[in-house]
Amino acid sequence: MYASREDIGYDFGDDSKVGSKPIKPNPNIDGGWAWMIVFSSFLVHILIMGSQMALGILNMEWLEEFNQSRGLTAWVSSLSMGITLIVGPFIGLFISMCGCRMTAIIGGILNALGWILSAYASNVHYLFLTFGVTAGIGSGMVYLPAVVMVGQYFQKRRALAQGLSTTGTGFGAFLMTALLKYLCTEFGWRNAMFIQGAISLNLCVCGALMRPLSPKDISEKSAVRSDSEENQEKALSHSTETIKSNGVLSEEPEKKQEATNEEVLESVQHTETGGNSRSRRNMHGLRILKTVSQLTLTVRKGFALWYSSYFGAASLFTNRVFVAFIIWALFAYSSFVIPFIHLPEIVKQYNLSSQDNIFPLTSIIAIVHIFGKVILGIISDLPCISTWNVFLMANFTLVTCILTLPLMQTYVGLAVVCALIGFSSGYFSLMPVVTEDLVGTKNLANAYGIIICANGISALFGPPFAGWIYDITQKYDFSFYIAGLLYMVGIIFLLIQPCIQKKQPRQKSTEEAQV
Repeated sequence: MYASREDIGYDFGDDSKVGSKPIKPNPNIDGGWAWMIVFSSFLVHILIMGSQMALGILNMEWLEEFNQSRGLTAWVSSLSMGITLIVGPFIGLFISMCGCRMTAIIGGILNALGWILSAYASNVHYLFLTFGVTAGIGSGMVYLPAVVMVGQYFQKRRALAQGLSTTGTGFGAFLMTALLKYLCTEFGWRNAMFIQGAISLNLCVCGALMRPLSPKDISEKSAVRSDSEENQEKALSHSTETIKSNGVLSEEPEKKQEATNEEVLESVQHTETGGNSRSRRNMHGLRILKTVSQLTLTVRKGFALWYSSYFGAASLFTNRVFVAFIIWALFAYSSFVIPFIHLPEIVKQYNLSSQDNIFPLTSIIAIVHIFGKVILGIISDLPCISTWNVFLMANFTLVTCILTLPLMQTYVGLAVVCALIGFSSGYFSLMPVVTEDLVGTKNLANAYGIIICANGISALFGPPFAGWIYDITQKYDFSFYIAGLLYMVGIIFLLIQPCIQKKQPRQKSTEEAQV
């Protein structure tokens, strides 16, 4: 069921769970290198999510260049945003096998390649493959590790840390909008995408900063869990045993194989001291064999963990509130993405371009979005405040703004609604926290991968749907109304589930009380 942040908190004094000697927590948890992880995640959000929020600039360039319908052209942006998130569950598999650092570095290279290849696009369909698919997959391979690493390095101030790191989306939307406008004006959209591809290579540097915690540190961080989380962990263990019996993971033969390799290697090493050159060649071959064997072990264990999270006895889908969370995510994200993609066109229709050029509405959303994430994160970390309630209130505010936006036809009215959209959408910083509270730290990568996959489906179909509605009605009003109503359906799914328990002060263990 649901585990509050205090239930998954530090309690190293509980000797019954962590041993007779007190364990000192890693200084990098909630401090030290943890803040470098926040900085790395902040830059990732600037370069990936910020760039995607500024795609409205390129969308107008593509409309003029290729002379295609708004619905078809909007698929380029939607594919990029959608695939970034849809690949989440599969990126969770990569993380289980390769770790966050390697996954992010490979993703940075792939993302930059997608931007650079898109500079040579001859039609919209070419952009579907290069920008939508290639850059989208690369973005997903960097984005999920950036979120997961912050969750691993923080325990007491998770909401604030996630809030600070995800403010990169707001900063990025503001900076990238201005940058892409300048680059498109001075060099044209093709050269702008080439330059942006070069800038995106900095994602590899961000990935290199994601220094993994040792297994000991991770076990210490989750030493004390709520009873529900312990039960889930036992079920996960049972699921893994079931998988072993079915042949997905067989640990004993692997251990025997590794031990055999070690024995043979030691034997060859002993023979090598006699100066036999043939033994040296055998030694080299056995080292390669050992490396391949260890790599195979890592891949199989990573796949077993990923498989058990989705299909085992401890499947994440057995959590009813988490399932409702997925349904909400299917409808929510498009309501945030649609304004970013189509606001420039709406401003042009209302003849507000001169005012929007002075201070773009998308920039207003981006700037206020920064403050929204930090403020909502600080509020959620207060001991007397429920993160779940803050999350729901922000959602209600956002859906109200989406339904109200078409009624505003003046720059001031649009600016006010956009500011509220920016602030209320700050709940994005709470999504990893709520997800971790629901499923625990161990399953965060796979669970959050599912959530952002649902967000990706929403982002994939939202903007093209809005463009398609415009092509039929010549208005964007109905697009916002339908998106808002679907968003409300998602919120209702969250409300009809059993209420999540409010945060309560963590009870001291019996042994602590005796001391």
